[in-house]
Amino acid sequence: MEVRESQYTGGISTTSRRRLDIVHRSLPGPFSVKQAANALGLPADEVAKLLARWRGQGWVTRVRRGLYVAVPLGSDAAAANADPWTILARAFGPCYIGGWSAAEHWGLTEQLFRSTVILTARSVRPRDGELNGLRYLAKRISKARFFGTKRVWRDQVPIEVSDPSRTLVDVLDEPRLGGGIRHVAGVVDAYFRSEQRADDILLDYTRRYGRGVVFKRLGFLVEGLGIEAPGVIAACRTGLSAGYSRLDPGGPRRGRLVRRWGLQVNATIPKSE
Repeated sequence: MEVRESQYTGGISTTSRRRLDIVHRSLPGPFSVKQAANALGLPADEVAKLLARWRGQGWVTRVRRGLYVAVPLGSDAAAANADPWTILARAFGPCYIGGWSAAEHWGLTEQLFRSTVILTARSVRPRDGELNGLRYLAKRISKARFFGTKRVWRDQVPIEVSDPSRTLVDVLDEPRLGGGIRHVAGVVDAYFRSEQRADDILLDYTRRYGRGVVFKRLGFLVEGLGIEAPGVIAACRTGLSAGYSRLDPGGPRRGRLVRRWGLQVNATIPKSE
C-alpha cells in the first residue's frame, strides 16, 4: 500500500524521505527541475512544486532560479550537500575552474583564496560576486578557447579544471585571475620548478590562445626570474604583439618601458628563491 504524504517520520513524510533519498543517490551535485523529474519519474510541474516545498522545509537549497542542491537528511539545513566547485560549475556552465583555484589544485601556490575562479562561455554579472554564499570571480571566454582542461571528480561530480599549462596562459593573459602579477610570478616560478612543467605544451597553448601579451609577460617573467628555459624565451620573442602592454593591467599607469618585451613594467617582481 502506498504511503500517504501525511504520514511523517522525523519531521518529513515517508514518501518525501524516499524521494529525497532518490535525489541524493541520483543527483549528487547541483540539479535542475528537469533532472529531478527524470530521476523521480514525475512530471516537471509537479517536481517544481515539490522542490519549492522542500526548499521551504530546508531539505534543498536553491543555488539560482531553476538550480538546486539537496541538503543531507539529518544535517543542519544550512549545510549544502555539494562542494563549491560543483555548484559554481553547474551554475555557470559551460565552464571550467581556472586561475588561482586551478593553481591551488595543482600545487602551484600555497596561498588560499576565498573566491573560486570560473572561466565560462556565459555572460556573468557581476564578474566578482557571490552565489548562494559562495564567492566567485568569473571571466567570459569564447568556446574556441575551451582547451587545455582536465576532468576531476568532486562529490562524484565531474568538473573541468584548467591543466597546469593552461592555468599559466589564463593568469598571464589576465593577472587578476591569478591574484595579481606578483602572485602570478610565483605561480610561473613554481610551474617551471615542478614536475608539471611542459614547455612545448605551454607554448602550443599560448599560440592557440592567440594573445601576444601572454608571450610578453611569459618571456619577461621567465627571464627576470632566472628560469633556465632558452626555448621558451626564444619562442616568446617571436610571438610578441605590437606596441606596449602593462605588465600588471590593474597596476599604475606609469612604469619603465622595456622594449625587449614590449612591456610597461609597472610592478616589482620578487626574485626567485
